Amino acid sequence: MHKDSVLKTAEQSIKTKQAFFTKKNAALISACAEIIAGSFKSGGKLLICGNGGSAADAQHLAAEFVNRFEIERPPLPAIALTTDTSILTSIGNDYDFSQLFSKQLKALGTSGDVLLAISTSGGSTNVLRAVEAAAKLDIKSIALTGGDGGKVGKKADYNINVASKKTARVQEVHITVCHILCELVDKTLFKKV
Repeated sequence: MHKDSVLKTAEQSIKTKQAFFTKKNAALISACAEIIAGSFKSGGKLLICGNGGSAADAQHLAAEFVNRFEIERPPLPAIALTTDTSILTSIGNDYDFSQLFSKQLKALGTSGDVLLAISTSGGSTNVLRAVEAAAKLDIKSIALTGGDGGKVGKKADYNINVASKKTARVQEVHITVCHILCELVDKTLFKKV
């Protein structure tokens, strides 16, 4: 009944990934993995933020680092800034939704950490504020964005941009990039992959 829709969506997803995975983006992802691995190696941590599906991706990625990805290895310090409902509702209620991630970054982040800021539009105000806070704290910021990258992409130290306006397609590439980052970090730190 809907097999044509299934095949059309799958084709769009494949085409978006094919358009994204160029040598230039491969080099950028590799460089970002080195930055994350370097932070872990020197005692830093990865702080991850995003909204909606990107919040779920933040939690997914944190789990891959804290638990394990594909090899047995020591846990790595990654924190999704999207998980503590008491903190989120307190900041949202007492201050403003736009400060959800920046306040947590100021409380938990230290020089040498890395922020992974996920925004499919590149325009999420609370993600942008986290990137701005990271700059003041000497925390490297890596953005995962869509569309033209928006303000988040422009402000981040590194912008891994999926040039699509279709949120679902952008998110599908983002989670693939996250898995590649895990694999490369494991390879860099543990040489077992």
